[in-house]
Amino acid sequence: MSQKIGIYFGTDTGRTRRIAKLIAQKLGSRANAPVNIGRADLDAFLAHEFLILGTPTLGEGELPGLSVGLSQGSWEEFLPLLQGQDMSGATVALFGLGDQDKYGNEFVDALTLIYDAVLACGARVVGAWPVDGYNFKASQALIDGQFVGLALDQINQPLLTEVRVDAWLQQLAGELED
Repeated sequence: MSQKIGIYFGTDTGRTRRIAKLIAQKLGSRANAPVNIGRADLDAFLAHEFLILGTPTLGEGELPGLSVGLSQGSWEEFLPLLQGQDMSGATVALFGLGDQDKYGNEFVDALTLIYDAVLACGARVVGAWPVDGYNFKASQALIDGQFVGLALDQINQPLLTEVRVDAWLQQLAGELED
């Protein structure tokens, strides 16, 4: 297994890619360069012991992919490839982007789809994030009152992003190392 942290993201507008790059920059030599999941190799993905996975939530809680008008495949096409795979040795942290004002009834819902997929493969998911400081109506990405990963709103709260990323990476520090 690869000791470097694998960072994979899906994107529509490029915002999630920018966050993936920010996370990689902050992790420095401990992380590989972020990879767009639409260009990811399944074997390389599965070879990582530590993964950080990011996605925007599109429309009414959907993953990025061909069915929502993207020009190339993304999480929607990649997640079915994980079915039946063994990720029992992997630790996964998730981050998601959403718009809590315009899409307040499905804020970062797509996180749940990735969460469920990696959990079904036996991965250990870390990095739950508190709901404090957000203003949304509903999210499927809540378990026990926390998001299943870091929730970011680049539309309405862009000035909080870097502070949240720093705090989340600090929280993950002991989880993403041997």
